[in-house]
Parts: sequence; C-alpha cells; structure tokens
Amino acid sequence: MPSTPAMPSPRKDHLDALAVGLLLACCMFWGLQQVLVKAVMTEVAPLFQASVRCIGACVLLMVWCRLRGVRLFEPDGSLKAGLLAGGLFAAEFAFIYLGLRQTSASRLTVFLYTAPFWVAALVPLFVPSERLRPLQWLGMACAFVAVAFAMREGLGGGSAVGDLMGLTAGALWGLTTVVIRARNLTRISPEKLLFYQIACTALTLPWLSWGLGETWSMDWSALAWASVLAQTVIGAFASYLTWMWMLGRYPATKISVFVFLTPLFALLFSTLLLGEVATPTLLAAMALVAVGIVLVNRKPA
Repeated sequence: MPSTPAMPSPRKDHLDALAVGLLLACCMFWGLQQVLVKAVMTEVAPLFQASVRCIGACVLLMVWCRLRGVRLFEPDGSLKAGLLAGGLFAAEFAFIYLGLRQTSASRLTVFLYTAPFWVAALVPLFVPSERLRPLQWLGMACAFVAVAFAMREGLGGGSAVGDLMGLTAGALWGLTTVVIRARNLTRISPEKLLFYQIACTALTLPWLSWGLGETWSMDWSALAWASVLAQTVIGAFASYLTWMWMLGRYPATKISVFVFLTPLFALLFSTLLLGEVATPTLLAAMALVAVGIVLVNRKPA
C-alpha cells in the first residue's frame, strides 16, 4: 500500500534557530566547496567535475526517494515550471564555469553573489509578503559591499566577458529562486524540486563539457576522488536538498541574504587549508555581513 504523503510544513515569516543553523552549515560547505573545486581543477576539468557530481547526486536522490516513498515522476502539473527552473539552474553552472575560463575566481564570485538582489527585487512582484523594507534593503547592500570589500585585493586578472558571465550566472541563480516562488513550486516535495534542477544539469553539462574539448578521465588521485565525492554527497545532494526544503518553509528574500557568507567562508577556508593570510579586512567584512543579515531579518517594531 502506498504511503500517505506528509502534510506540507506551514510557512514561516521569519527565520528560526533551525533555519539559521542550516543556512550557516550550507554556506560553510559551499565556501569549502570552492576550495575543493579549485584544488583539483587541473586534474578534473571544471564542467566534467560539475557533470559527475550532478549525475551522482541524481542517483543518490532517486535512492533516497525510493526509500522514503517520494514519487518523482507522478504528474502533478509542475513539469513546465520545473523544467524552467532546471534549465535556469543548469545555465547558471555553465556560465560560472565558462566565466572562470575568462576571469579570476575572485572577480566572478563578486558578480555571482548579486543573486540575492534579483530575489529581493523580483520575488515580491509575485509574493507581496516577501517585500523588503528600506532598512532590509540597507542590510542587503551592507552584505554585498562587505563581500566586494573583502575581495578587493584579489580582483585582478579580469575581463569584461568574464565579468558579464559572472553577472549572468548571478541573475540566473536569482531567477531560479524567483521561478520556484512565483510558480509555487514549493508545493511539491523538496526532493522533486531538486530533481528537476540536478537532472537538467546532469543531462546538459556533459554535452557542453564534450563540446569544449574537456578531458574525460576517471584516473584521479585520492584528493580528487575525495573532492568530487564531497561535492556530490554533501554539496549537490544534501545541501541543495536542505536549500529546497527551506525555500518551501521560509521567506526566500530572507534566506537568500545568507549566501553572502559563502565567498567569505571560501576566503577563510583558503586561509586555513591553502595557507593564505587572514587579513583584518576579512574579519571586518564578516562582521559587516553579519550586520546585513541582522538588518534583513529584523522584525518590524
């Protein structure tokens, strides 16, 4: 007998301790993931890396759904919107990795993390309850300025093409969230919502990787295997599934501002793992991001 689907959790208008903890954990790993990708990029081509982790995450997700009785292929009216979100998600990753061929990672990261502004500007057009107040917009600006300020010393080796690709990737990330909220894709299970996105990526990025002439080889070192495995299990599966669950439970505008912590965590992990120097600028920027997050999530009097 098929299991009765669980009732969806009620949406909240603020972030509780659980949400903050999950967001911090996700941002910390996403920051570490950038270091993991960079550490093995010369051994495992970037788009091939993204392809392998998404294919692996699809397999893990289908096993997870089979064990939990979640139906991925049952008609529920979400196909068109789900494919749109999946296409935007896949295009985002394509522009990220293509942009890294044209500009430095630090420059691209600054432009990529304009995504929360797209969410804050567009989601309220479809979901009025998520409209930000002027003080919250100030918090959003503080967070972005902090990221740009922290990375200003490393903004070398850029190009207009690479910068535009980074900005496009940020817009695509934001638009993915907008589609999810505007088309009410949060009504479906987080597993199915994630499946649309990683499945579209797994189907498209290998072709792009092949077209660009990337080397496909599985003769990797132990470090490369560990990096790709962590990206697959923790990154593309566990952390993205957590993010999809939070999009269905908390305001998208308020959780999106937390992603400003990701590049700062990347700088921090680079300091700890790659021997880069932790400057007072980094510490000041993290403090300013914290101020921005508090302002965005501050309840009105």
